[in-house]
Amino acid sequence: MITRRQFVKRSAATSLAVAASGLAAPAIASGAKIKVGYVTPLTGSLVGFSESDDYIVSSFLATDTGSNFEVIIKDSQSNPTRAAAVAKDLIIEDGINLMVVGATPDTTNPVVTTCEAEGIPVISTIAPWQPWFIGQQGNPTDPSSWAPFNYAFHYFFGLEDIIAAFLSMWSQIDTNKKIGGLFPNDSDGNAFGDPENGVAPAYNAAGYSILDPGRYQNLSDDFSAQINAFKAADCEIVNGIMIPPDCTTFRNQAIQQGFAPKIITMGKALLFPQSVAALGDAGHNLTTDVWWSATHPYKSSITGQSAKELAGDFTAKTGRPWTQPIGLVHTLFELAADVMGRAADPADPDAVVEAIGATDLQTLSGHIAWDGKGLPPFAAKNVCKTPVVGGQWRRQSDGNFELVIVENHNAPEIPTGGQMEELA
Repeated sequence: MITRRQFVKRSAATSLAVAASGLAAPAIASGAKIKVGYVTPLTGSLVGFSESDDYIVSSFLATDTGSNFEVIIKDSQSNPTRAAAVAKDLIIEDGINLMVVGATPDTTNPVVTTCEAEGIPVISTIAPWQPWFIGQQGNPTDPSSWAPFNYAFHYFFGLEDIIAAFLSMWSQIDTNKKIGGLFPNDSDGNAFGDPENGVAPAYNAAGYSILDPGRYQNLSDDFSAQINAFKAADCEIVNGIMIPPDCTTFRNQAIQQGFAPKIITMGKALLFPQSVAALGDAGHNLTTDVWWSATHPYKSSITGQSAKELAGDFTAKTGRPWTQPIGLVHTLFELAADVMGRAADPADPDAVVEAIGATDLQTLSGHIAWDGKGLPPFAAKNVCKTPVVGGQWRRQSDGNFELVIVENHNAPEIPTGGQMEELA
């Protein structure tokens, strides 16, 4: 039985032979568009990650470079099983040449695993590299068994980077250094909450202690048990990685039950302006990680636009405030254009993989090169780290929120706009 990878390789070899014989050239060489598959959560609890998708994809296709591509978008519905299924559809039915994907390990991991099994090159982002890499290993608890991927390449920060950003923010406020942890039973939550490989060891080494009451299920409607535990332990900091609906539920219930920490720092849930706006006054001075902003000092390799210019254009065309995924998703298509422009044969998965591995590109998300810099040997082939800093949401006089960068320990080239403030 011929596998997908064998079929593609044989087809590529046949096309090259036909071209050499002077007959019809292969489809891509003769001007047919390069097919890129894109899996994204257009609906469901992770929909905030896809808010800029229409803008990014349509803008890319409108460029001279983008006119050479066809982008086929599939909705993961914020469901890992669905993400894997539509990824396979893109590979088998649509015949894509390259897959791109973002939006947390719940989206990236099943798509990448499917691509790896089918022998299709894939570039992913917006998932810390540990839950991305380790979460796809056959035995995540046994480092000696971990193996690199053949077709998968990822760019984003790691737990070590976000921990450094959070500690840098918290050091600006006088607290008792007691943290209440909120970690769901999903890929992100299990990675961040792992007692040995998650955030706890680094927090402890920095003089903080963390109370982890255990995993909860996403879309929970009652956080009373966690709130009572944090109150009893006198936690002045709350830290976790929640989906937006759960963060809203927790914050409102904490206020109702009289729990008033000095700091709430939440990954995932507080990335988006609409999630914070839903909290009203309760959103003021909440903190989160910032992996892209309008003040980042980077430019697009396709359009030459700065982060500020692209963010402004997004707002002008959509009427909505800029959102962090703009930069990372735009970079997915920068990489698609760069890689396919350098690949010896865009129809040959191995040639595309070779081009990805040789990437050396300045993008809207910073420098992308899979050169192993700052990574352990087991992840060096497949991961490229991008910067992350710390930000705080400030409610303005008109009721809108501004995300102010308040620490840049990991990336001093990214300017700060203020100092950390306590929750009111």
